[in-house]
Amino acid sequence: MQCERLNSKELIRRLNLEPHPEGGYFRETYRADDRVLREGASETRAASTAIYFLLCDGAHSAWHRIRSDEVWHFYTGDSVLVHVLDAHGTLVTHRLGNALVHADASFQAVVEAGTWFAAECADASGVALVGCTVAPGFEFSEFELAARGALEDRYPQHRDLISRLGPHV
Repeated sequence: MQCERLNSKELIRRLNLEPHPEGGYFRETYRADDRVLREGASETRAASTAIYFLLCDGAHSAWHRIRSDEVWHFYTGDSVLVHVLDAHGTLVTHRLGNALVHADASFQAVVEAGTWFAAECADASGVALVGCTVAPGFEFSEFELAARGALEDRYPQHRDLISRLGPHV
């Protein structure tokens, strides 16, 4: 399916997506019944979770981090750039997309636990449907949206990108 044929309003309706606090639209599609106990934690959590995630209408996934590894999966539409900042300030950008069509794209990208990351369509006017799998499972209590100024101060060499993909508020 070509990206220009994707209808974001139809995808939102058909997949029952809701606005995500970091930008875009999402719906949780899986939460494991199996429970795990993270080292040092007092409560168990789902072993794994998965969501659909839609970027469209110029929306981006603002800089954030979570306490678990997250695997991004490409489904359809435009390529997505997943920008990851490690603790040393190194920026790695994964191109999530149709690897059979674009030699520089991958069907999956991994964001390691605790790293700051943001995502955007490679084409600013693009539409992309992806999925995210988190293990141990995602909990909003472990979701941290970046404070733009603090992140810019910590990684001044990436100030423009951090500013452009900052929180929507």
